[in-house]
Amino acid sequence: MTTESPEESNGLRRELSARQISMIALGGIIGTGLFLGSGLAIGIGGPSVIIAYIGAGAIALALTYALAEMVSTHPDAGGFGAIAQRYLGPLAGFVQRWIYWAAQVVNLGSEAVATGLYVRFWFPQLPLWVPVLVFSVVMLAINAAAVRFFGETEYWFALIKVLTIVVFVLLGACYVIFGLPDRSSVGFGHLTDDGGFFPNRAGSLWLALTVVTFSYIGTEAVAVTAAESRDPRRTVPRAARSMVLRLIVFYVLATAVVVTVVPWRTAAGAEETVRQSPFVTVFADAGIPVAAGIMNFVVLTAALSAMNTNLYIASRMAHSLAGDGFAPKAFARTTRHGVPLPALGFSAAGLLVACLISFLDAENAFAVLLGLALFGALVTWLLIFASHVAFRRANTERPPVRLWGAPFTTVFPALVLLGVLVTTAFTEQFGTAWKAGVPVLVLLVLAYLVVRRRRSARAGSGE
Repeated sequence: MTTESPEESNGLRRELSARQISMIALGGIIGTGLFLGSGLAIGIGGPSVIIAYIGAGAIALALTYALAEMVSTHPDAGGFGAIAQRYLGPLAGFVQRWIYWAAQVVNLGSEAVATGLYVRFWFPQLPLWVPVLVFSVVMLAINAAAVRFFGETEYWFALIKVLTIVVFVLLGACYVIFGLPDRSSVGFGHLTDDGGFFPNRAGSLWLALTVVTFSYIGTEAVAVTAAESRDPRRTVPRAARSMVLRLIVFYVLATAVVVTVVPWRTAAGAEETVRQSPFVTVFADAGIPVAAGIMNFVVLTAALSAMNTNLYIASRMAHSLAGDGFAPKAFARTTRHGVPLPALGFSAAGLLVACLISFLDAENAFAVLLGLALFGALVTWLLIFASHVAFRRANTERPPVRLWGAPFTTVFPALVLLGVLVTTAFTEQFGTAWKAGVPVLVLLVLAYLVVRRRRSARAGSGE
């Protein structure tokens, strides 16, 4: 019988450094939704969207600390999916990993198409499929290399986004308080003009929270890196702690700058093109003439970063499922560099399907896939909180990092998330989440029953 070395976890190599894990975790959260899609939330809540970002950020931080507590104790392949199986049973582990895999593949497809659209900003005559194909091949090559190469690439992708937001916040703060060259200070009038801080009444804040919550999806990515971290019991908790300040700075302050510098009705319509992004408005007012081009480069790297991370996560989920007998055994195989190449190829096939659907029927079929992604992400978060409740009951030892105030800080965010999930059924933007998510969830439960029956039959026959 062979034993697994400390440098490996189910064939995966522990080669990710602490700085890479921190950036992977941060890069998974900061996406094009902040740069371009924040207009939707602003249109619903007006300036009060700042409160929604604080509330959703608190939920994301509770999730991060709950994950760090569990993963530092169980740094297994599969991350939160393997932990769900350990504490909630095989059905939960099966459903969570497969529905999360599907969500990541759909996100892959949407980000791949987005990269093509961003390139066409500079080359409008270029067929959309060309940049989509090129970037898909590049991301596959990066993920097929050693995991440390993936980590380094994602580090620099995420760093571009981080630096952009830092510059944006600093410029915005100067514009608001002191003014910019040849431009007087904006002041804080936009926060109360045009209907006040709650222009659409306080009830709209809950709808804004529903939209904003999706901006923080990706927080859970840090747990998947544990099996390939050099020292997961130290690096994962450290990454969780560092995200506390960064989440506040990057989301809350950036959004506050937007609704302070730009009238909220203007910002609400700023999600259609790069030129209309509130980020472009601030950079342009700062006297940067090529603000739209710079911002297009940033959102392109944001989409590439999301593709890179989502492909990594999807392949590790498939690998973990195979290790537990819930996916073909081939997906558990790894190369000599520790890369689960069959699982990566399988996830890439899903990427291809998502891209094809987006090309053939972008408005209808892909909206359903997007709904599945949103539903799958929320179900994943709910199962993570449920796993943490069970984890606390079963463990008495003190891990390196703990979620303060548990079980209240576990149960209350879970109840809020459940409310968000229910609310999506009644919103125009996310109504497809239930229409697509519930049937897939039922199919996964049925699939698990079939798999379990076959495994029992094989065990009974002595195979």
